[in-house]
Amino acid sequence: MASDLLLPLQPPQAKVPSASAMRTLVWGVFFMFLATGMTGAATNVSDHEPVEITSTGETTYENGIATARDNVAIHVGDTDIYGDFAQYNSRTHEVSVEGHVRIYRDVSVYIAERGVYNIDTKQIRTSNVRTEFHPYFLSGQNVTETSANVYRVEDSTFTTDDSPRPDFHLRARTVRVYENDHVVFQNVTFYIGKVPVFWWPYMYQSLNDAFSFSIAPADLSSWGPSLLTQFTFPITDDIKGRLRLDYRGRRGPAIGFDSDIDYGKDKSSNLKIKTYYVDDQNPDINPTAIPRREVLPNRYRLTLQDTTDFTKDISGIVNVTKLSDAYVMQDFYQSEFRVDPNPDNVIAVAKTDPFYTLTAIARFQANDFFQTTERLPEVVLDIKRHALFGGPIFYEGETGVADLHRNFAEGSGFEDYGTTRLDTFHQLLYPNTYFGWLSIVPRAGFRATYYDKTRDLGNTLFANIDDPLIPNFIPEDPTPANPVVNAGSGVRTVVDAGVEASFKLSRSWEDAESRALGLDGLLHVIQPYSNFSYVHENGINPAAVLEFDRFEPSTQLRPIDFPQFTTIDSIASWTIWRNGIRNRLETRRDDLTVTWLELDTFFDVNFDNPYDRRTYSNFFNKLRFTPLPWASLTIDSQIPAFSSGFTEVNTTVAVQPVANLQLSAGHRYLNDNPFFQHSSLVVLGGYYRLNDNWGFGFQEQYEGTIGVFQEQRYAIYRDLTNWVASFGGVVRDNTGNKKEYGILLTFTLKAFPKFGFDLNFDPGNQGQ
Repeated sequence: MASDLLLPLQPPQAKVPSASAMRTLVWGVFFMFLATGMTGAATNVSDHEPVEITSTGETTYENGIATARDNVAIHVGDTDIYGDFAQYNSRTHEVSVEGHVRIYRDVSVYIAERGVYNIDTKQIRTSNVRTEFHPYFLSGQNVTETSANVYRVEDSTFTTDDSPRPDFHLRARTVRVYENDHVVFQNVTFYIGKVPVFWWPYMYQSLNDAFSFSIAPADLSSWGPSLLTQFTFPITDDIKGRLRLDYRGRRGPAIGFDSDIDYGKDKSSNLKIKTYYVDDQNPDINPTAIPRREVLPNRYRLTLQDTTDFTKDISGIVNVTKLSDAYVMQDFYQSEFRVDPNPDNVIAVAKTDPFYTLTAIARFQANDFFQTTERLPEVVLDIKRHALFGGPIFYEGETGVADLHRNFAEGSGFEDYGTTRLDTFHQLLYPNTYFGWLSIVPRAGFRATYYDKTRDLGNTLFANIDDPLIPNFIPEDPTPANPVVNAGSGVRTVVDAGVEASFKLSRSWEDAESRALGLDGLLHVIQPYSNFSYVHENGINPAAVLEFDRFEPSTQLRPIDFPQFTTIDSIASWTIWRNGIRNRLETRRDDLTVTWLELDTFFDVNFDNPYDRRTYSNFFNKLRFTPLPWASLTIDSQIPAFSSGFTEVNTTVAVQPVANLQLSAGHRYLNDNPFFQHSSLVVLGGYYRLNDNWGFGFQEQYEGTIGVFQEQRYAIYRDLTNWVASFGGVVRDNTGNKKEYGILLTFTLKAFPKFGFDLNFDPGNQGQ
């Protein structure tokens, strides 16, 4: 028969025998700590939640200790504890459990042979425990919760492989787990299967950031056999460090230290410091065909990047890089070099407001082997477009003052020059809609620019060296010839006027349906547009202006509106009429309206264009076609349809015809451009999943004008249950006569890609 027992608040010593035959459930003990203690001391008052103990076996209570046996279940607030044997000590407020222990709290579970739970501190102490902090798993001899969501584990095993025999694991003498934040290991060994691979005395692993430790074996022809390592560790809760220890067979040892600091209110500000030093044993190695100056063995990089939110509307940035020579980024930070070959050095502070933006910039030349336009400083007030006094006329403007210096690379043979520039621009607009469908926006503006120095055209030869890939232009005679001759101060005024007009027409076809083409109804929107721009420059001869914000060669049309036209020092009189038409085909997909096809066609009529002396510009077409989520086509083209010019066609195609295959192709064709070399660049890439365990990927980059494969990448992928491993190679040839070879080895965790032991190498990306 079943029996129930409810202990009084001040219980006498008692013993309750178990139900011997049926082992029925005995609601044995309820402890209430809202009034008095359990040992008869009436003054021992507790505020704790009730402790409920149930079992199917014998339950006793003696001297303030409750004991339960067989299928014990204990419930305390949000914590549930199960085991074969349990005792609760009402004096220490600790629950001790033994045998098949399972402790559930919130979303965490602990599995152990024995454990202790303190209902005061809510701390857990266990031995021979296995627990899960998704998506990783932890086991050890002793687990102690030292504070809320912080655990100390001895003789522990750490992995993300959810299997009895994990493919990999970390075994550490001591582990401290800061739940949902990071893990700290001491005396730790990394195992693949049962084979020890690497040992560290100390290791930090963020559970949110990138890898804490990585090893990258490499073999690049300009480096030789190499081993690149990174080790991430905490300095404080808000400061993380990264130590880099590299060795390159042909270059020698290298060391770097990076730090990442979060600070300020809500940790919204961030400071990054990057340092790197290479004792280069062969600094004369040149992987390109471009001549280099002498490079010293001691090579380094120092970068400081900071973003600070001083207030809600005031922010600042710092981006400073000091280099030992012009080629250190190209040799050791190839990916960054491709994007930014000449690192900038700038400090800026901005105040933003719905009505205006005020910006102060300081830009300086930290590396004298790069050409730099210094701004020491420049302050600009930008008034955003708004209705003037709440009426139909809109106003926008921009005013700035700058101390400008154009500093050429040391030894380039060109003389530096500088000026103080005060520039102010104001413009009025009157946007309106006529006849309910025609949008017309006339505009008129005025600009005045003061220069305290200009150049004497009769005695100055101006040089424009802007190739970022040749930072060290070395003339035969580095002595400046025809230096800049000052012609005194001057003021240039600019009057601009124009009108922009557009309207839309549309028609729908509800019966246009095709699953194969991704059509569920079709709406055609056509928008002709026209923009006429007149600019008259007066005062200083445009050729006498010392250029800082200057025209840079480009294959695209420049803006013809102010303030979008930002090359202030290159302004000259023009009269240009831009005409175009946009076509959009839209359809329904997943209860949304999506653009199925878009085509933008336009060209310029040059009545007077100082940047393009042809009567008509090229004829431009920009096509975007996305018939299905897994297929897209982009074509940007321009051809000399009306007069002489150049041809450019950029095409990109991406498809996934079947679930196991992804393909992409691109082609860039450029011909007869006066500023850029001819090009017919083809890029092909793809990935094919052979089966559940194997895959193959490739990427090809071929320059047809010189018949050279500039880059080739091939990789084989193997699914290792919890890992994806890849092995492949890369060949680079940027010049046609010098090649670089590399081997790529990658291991990536599927369960938690941001955590793991990273055997990941790409010579162009390492260390970014």
